[in-house]
Amino acid sequence: MSKSPRKVTRFAAMACVAIASFASPLRAQNAPAPAPTPTDHERIVAMEAYFTNSDPAADLSKDGAKPVTVGVPGPGHNAWMMTSAALVLFMTLPGLALFYGGLVRKKNVLSVCAQCLGSAGMVTVLWWAVGYSLVFGTSFKGTFLGAFLGGSEHFFLRGVHSSPNLNYSPWVSQNVFAMYQLMFAIITPALIVGAIAERMKYSAIMFFILIWMFVIYFPMAHMVWGATGLMNGTSNPGAMIHALDFAGGTVVHMTSGWSALVLCIVVGKRFNLGKENMAPHSLVLCMVGTAMLWVGWYGFNAGSALAADGVAASAFMNTTLAAATAGFTWALIEWVTKKHASILGFCSGIVAGLVVITPACGYVSASSAMLIGVLAAIVPYIFVVFVKAKFKYDDALDAFGIHAVGGTLGAILTGFLAVQTRFKDGTPNPESINPHLAENMDVIINKGTLVFQQLLAVGLTLVLAVAGSFFIAYFVKFAIGLRPSAEEENNGLDLTDHREEGYVL
Repeated sequence: MSKSPRKVTRFAAMACVAIASFASPLRAQNAPAPAPTPTDHERIVAMEAYFTNSDPAADLSKDGAKPVTVGVPGPGHNAWMMTSAALVLFMTLPGLALFYGGLVRKKNVLSVCAQCLGSAGMVTVLWWAVGYSLVFGTSFKGTFLGAFLGGSEHFFLRGVHSSPNLNYSPWVSQNVFAMYQLMFAIITPALIVGAIAERMKYSAIMFFILIWMFVIYFPMAHMVWGATGLMNGTSNPGAMIHALDFAGGTVVHMTSGWSALVLCIVVGKRFNLGKENMAPHSLVLCMVGTAMLWVGWYGFNAGSALAADGVAASAFMNTTLAAATAGFTWALIEWVTKKHASILGFCSGIVAGLVVITPACGYVSASSAMLIGVLAAIVPYIFVVFVKAKFKYDDALDAFGIHAVGGTLGAILTGFLAVQTRFKDGTPNPESINPHLAENMDVIINKGTLVFQQLLAVGLTLVLAVAGSFFIAYFVKFAIGLRPSAEEENNGLDLTDHREEGYVL
């Protein structure tokens, strides 16, 4: 006769209790020990590290305390960097698209928009696959490649999660950092199209950019900003060239600008240049695009502090001063020489000021930013108005005259104007702008050799951009050709490449 259901249930319950009592010591034995509760002192030191944007592990270890906040992203810094990433993307889409689009003839306005969109799409794919790792990885350290490329550990964004990458920031999530740097990679090749606007096949431009990213951008970005880069003066004590580039004077503007000059020479002049009117079709779009670039540039420059801190505040102020001063100065030059100030002159001056202040914005004083603004108008103006006319190269939208010349000028001026954190005798400089210079650069600044280091960086950047672009341009030319036919160019690239029109009236 079977047992009653009540007896079976009671027996099962007793068995479960027995098993649980037997297993619980085993579970307690194998369970990880609970993390120790941080002391008030440890919490205070960690909080100070957050507010000063310093490494919590280093700050806590000074007092023998446990690094309780290592690997934890800081909400405020993360918020600023996500905002900055959006601002830098805003520079390309729609800022640069409208700025360049307004400067071309109306039959080519969509071609410029498509080139900016194509850069955003293709570069993002490359960045996900290999680009981020080649620039900001470190697994190639100790090899010949290590000075020029980062590593392979983050291919396909493997391991790029919300914890900070301590090689670059103790408080910003690595995935946020990766997306922020992606926006720089997007806009840099898009700047090149200003020199060859209205006369290069869309397929050829995309093919050129594809190769250009591997030959020029990825190596340059790593050399200047990568933790093991050979020109990273602020973060790599073993760098061969101890140069400063806060937000991209060499990486972005010199590479794109000098490559633009090479490409416009290889492609040749626009059909009927000098025989027909090639004036901008909409200075309203140009002005709107300029304003968007200016707004977005705060993410470009102030965001390069990688924190919402005092360095970002200085970069924000210096960016404003230089841009406004350069725009006003360019217009003033026109008023003196031509008896009128043009909208195009204002726009050109503002962009030139933004370009020249870029490598210096986190290292110089407000008065230096004003000086940079004045020089940013005078020097590019000479190249845009006189040098281009003298040598007769068809830099359609002055990508070389503003970005190459401006980026080169800014890199050199940084060598003269960067403010050290400590004087030669070791006493703190009350006018210090960037405390991070104390780690590797104060000695070089105090010795007066920073200008030499900047010139070395400028020379290496120029050689890589010019030689690499010549190679890529001729390779693309022989592979698929660079230009549409004369008839297609005359019809406009909007219809030729995209079968669309910007304006249907």
